[in-house]
Amino acid sequence: MDCTAEQAVDREGCETVRSTAGAASPRPALMTALAKLGFVARQVVQEIGYDSDVDDELRFAIEDLTTTELEDEDYADVADAVLVWFRHDDGDLVDTLVDALTNLADDGFVVLLTPRAGQRDHVDPSEIEESATTAGLHSAGVANVSADWGVQRLVSPRGQRR
Repeated sequence: MDCTAEQAVDREGCETVRSTAGAASPRPALMTALAKLGFVARQVVQEIGYDSDVDDELRFAIEDLTTTELEDEDYADVADAVLVWFRHDDGDLVDTLVDALTNLADDGFVVLLTPRAGQRDHVDPSEIEESATTAGLHSAGVANVSADWGVQRLVSPRGQRR
């Protein structure tokens, strides 16, 4: 379903979304790419690994598309998706991904963001693949939605959860 930049795709179709106060209107291509990752209106999205280096345009676009504010790491209810910002020096990726699964709904997904190749704190793709597999996840696509961050959608294999 093709929605305008001012609309988000939800389960029933296109819905006009609120604008994030103080944020510039996201690019239509960005909104389309985020919708293809699985973001829809009224989703609860928990964010892990936030720091001053994150892509704020991407964060605001997710809020606009889902029509909800991102929940922080302390959120203790069920989340439809978890946005994970992870850098090489952030510790163990497997532990971080397992933590991301804690509040994730059975049909939810994880969006893993790591610095692109050539950027400080880049995470090797083989580490991402191995860590995802160890955490019980597999890649369900990538998206080019940020100049500085690589983006992967991770899901549990069908019929299996944690």
